[in-house]
Amino acid sequence: MARYAEDVYYDTAIKLSREAAQIVRDSISGFKRTDKKLGDWDLVTEYDRKIENIIIGELKRAFPSHRFIAEESTGADLPELTDAPTWIIDPIDGTVNFIHGFPHTCVVIGLAVKKEMVLGIVYNPILEQLFTARKGRGAFLNGKPIHVSTVQDFSKALVCMEPGFIKVDDMKEKTVERIQTVVKAAQGIRTLGVAALTLCYIALGIVEAYYVEGPGISTWDIAAASLIISEAGGVVVDRVTGEPIDIMKPRAVAACNEKIATDMVRLIREADQRVEMRAK
Repeated sequence: MARYAEDVYYDTAIKLSREAAQIVRDSISGFKRTDKKLGDWDLVTEYDRKIENIIIGELKRAFPSHRFIAEESTGADLPELTDAPTWIIDPIDGTVNFIHGFPHTCVVIGLAVKKEMVLGIVYNPILEQLFTARKGRGAFLNGKPIHVSTVQDFSKALVCMEPGFIKVDDMKEKTVERIQTVVKAAQGIRTLGVAALTLCYIALGIVEAYYVEGPGISTWDIAAASLIISEAGGVVVDRVTGEPIDIMKPRAVAACNEKIATDMVRLIREADQRVEMRAK
């Protein structure tokens, strides 16, 4: 991809992320009309739809041959990821946080070319955290370079997980077992309810690992942030195989390094095996 085209894509995405961020900033304190998608933990507001329509509309005008994968317009039926430039968009990640005014919410814009992420933007306008990355050019927070943590010992790791999936019947037992297992092994555990932003906190070096998988988690939650992590020196792997993540199969373990990632994958696997043994 020519450097000029890359710069145009980046500049356009930054402009749109700032426009979207202003809508989030202006509306986070007000009333929101909401609809359920998968459950009362997976909601959508009129602002999710408004922001997505603005971003996609402007990108289509600027780059009419490009393709799109976006939360509200694509839904559960993900299109195939092709070699064509494909924008991957989450208009508001952390919608429940947004509804409550909890300041961990973000706009997510990523670009894949030839099935590889080349651009990632995750912007929390409430805390003014603009995470950016372009392939081969490093990761940044508000224009300053960032790098993952140097922790190698899982017992010294701060780990993030999402306990909300306890509400999903067929995930309840495994979620409880996974959390109990990781709590015992890690230095601490946190949950923020916003996948893309939590992934960026690994890139920032303030979280060592994050496991994210479940209903409502999809390509747009991990695509942009996975590039930001890798450009900051971290890894994002498949929870089942331990191999580098396929963004179209978002069952992700992200970590500051391969050792922490391997430990996290092992702990999740051991927790699942205990649940499966009890069910026999």
